[in-house]
Amino acid sequence: GLNFIDLMVRQGNIDNPPKTPLVPGFECSGIVEALGDSVKGFEIGDRVMAFVNYNAWAEVVCTPVEFVYKIPDDMSFSEAAAFPMNFVTAYMMLFEVANLREGMSVLVHSAGGGVGQAVAQLCSTVPNVTVFGTASSFKHEAIKDSVTHLFDRNADYVQEVKRISTDGVDIVLDCLCGENTGKGLGLLKPLGTYILYGSSNMVTGETKSFFSFAKSWWQVEKVNPIKLYEENKVIAGFSLLNLLFKQNRGGLIKSVMDKLLNLYNNKKIKPVVDSLWALEEVKEAMQRIHDRGNIGKLILDVEKAPTPLMANDSTETSEAGEEEED
Repeated sequence: GLNFIDLMVRQGNIDNPPKTPLVPGFECSGIVEALGDSVKGFEIGDRVMAFVNYNAWAEVVCTPVEFVYKIPDDMSFSEAAAFPMNFVTAYMMLFEVANLREGMSVLVHSAGGGVGQAVAQLCSTVPNVTVFGTASSFKHEAIKDSVTHLFDRNADYVQEVKRISTDGVDIVLDCLCGENTGKGLGLLKPLGTYILYGSSNMVTGETKSFFSFAKSWWQVEKVNPIKLYEENKVIAGFSLLNLLFKQNRGGLIKSVMDKLLNLYNNKKIKPVVDSLWALEEVKEAMQRIHDRGNIGKLILDVEKAPTPLMANDSTETSEAGEEEED
């Protein structure tokens, strides 16, 4: 699976990345080739998906058994590689952190991306949840059925949300950071929850720009705890990778995966795969994510041969990229 965090790793926008040379990637699917001596519950030949602390973009991957899960019979390998990061992140933010319940409202940015689509699907499993989403305008036709109210990512979404819901929303899921932090907090209803789970505004251009990085941080409104107390608002952060690999919550993640696979087996959720790419095409695949060109998840497929990029594959993404640069 290809995730926005992989772009941040490439540009050096994360704390303490491994020293180069490194193999990126945090999730994968495949067939069990070998087992450690004490491994129980799996056999050679099992179809599995897994979290990996780097090194997922490879033909052979090794990871502790606590991060490995069996793939349902009717789930493809590409769907399985698109499943863990997006759905566990979306589920934990909605149900473990924000306590989503019937009748609530949710604002999610990048509604056409992998996490955005997972959020929309999980919200549809709870009665009468209103989903506000922002996305690039060329994605609207493809994703309009998955969210209740869809806005252009460059529009003034704060005014649009308030026009529809004057007192704001119950949950804000922010993967952008920067100036959107203050906007998100301002949109919260009393007892509402704002969750920061990424900072994609810090990935700009083809190279790491210290000034764009610093500008994003300076735009983050300083949070005053007294103001939170007076306004009855909750602010939270969520990092699945830290939870898995630094804070040893693999058991909790496994219980969430069990619930998600149950939802999948009951046909309530289904990962959205944007496109498959050969390992040799990783540069073009990362550019598509950078340009916000994808709807759902991009997958690197070790069995796929490189194919020439068609002209119509790149036009929409380049337009989105120009918007981003502006």
